[in-house]
Amino acid sequence: MTTMEYTSALVSSADVDGTNVYGNDGDKVGHIDHVMIDKKSGKVAYAVMHFGGFLGLGETQHPVPWDALKYDTSKEGYVTGITQDQLERAPTRDTNWQHDRDWEQRVHDHYAMPYYWI
Repeated sequence: MTTMEYTSALVSSADVDGTNVYGNDGDKVGHIDHVMIDKKSGKVAYAVMHFGGFLGLGETQHPVPWDALKYDTSKEGYVTGITQDQLERAPTRDTNWQHDRDWEQRVHDHYAMPYYWI
């Protein structure tokens, strides 16, 4: 394969921010605000997403495990099986959620996603 034939699977975080997220039914459920990257491993750990609302009003923000999203080239966005009920029942977080491993374990268990740190 020559360099010209290779299509990179890499994407800039700037290109992920704002990307739409769709449910399994194809309906738009929200968009990615930003991603959280594990400093030690370099793995993307979470997509912090905005769900619901209209014109930015009534939106809720939830960090969801990155593995809960799959890129769909036909939609040019991500698809998730996360339901509204799961979002509403997700473990609550405080302002330092990104430094709380217990919270992270509860979130990954809640969404039945593997731990990114293992």
